[in-house]
Amino acid sequence: MQLIEPLESHLIEMMGWFANAQELENWSGPNFRYPFDLASFIDDLKLGTLNSFVLVSNEAEFLAFGQYYQRLGKCHLGRLLVNPKYRGKGIALELMRQICKLGLNKLAVEACSLFVLTHNHSAIKAYEKFGFTCVNYPEDMPLDNCLYMIKS
Repeated sequence: MQLIEPLESHLIEMMGWFANAQELENWSGPNFRYPFDLASFIDDLKLGTLNSFVLVSNEAEFLAFGQYYQRLGKCHLGRLLVNPKYRGKGIALELMRQICKLGLNKLAVEACSLFVLTHNHSAIKAYEKFGFTCVNYPEDMPLDNCLYMIKS
């Protein structure tokens, strides 16, 4: 498995993974337009400013998507998403492993962080399995019903 830059075909496929506005907001956070088209999806992902990747298999199958950027001196992971066909197969752990390794190196920081909604139990379980722990966010929490997790 390897990380590559997202292609338009990946983004079009991802757009089909959301059946409604609530599913999209659970993944993207607020301020992501729904319904969307390809142009608004690309714009709201901030592909031009955020480090964005897809995880592909050795056979070039689209497995997952994720982003990272620097936040509060950490490599902050965002919009992690596993292809529905491959959920429950350890893909999220491989995605996090590769994005964290890349982001820690590129940003020259020593820890990773992320936000997760409190009702997203499967994501919380995956993050804890990878070694993330819940901590108090050092500023005002930007979202309601949200946890802040870090991994050193």
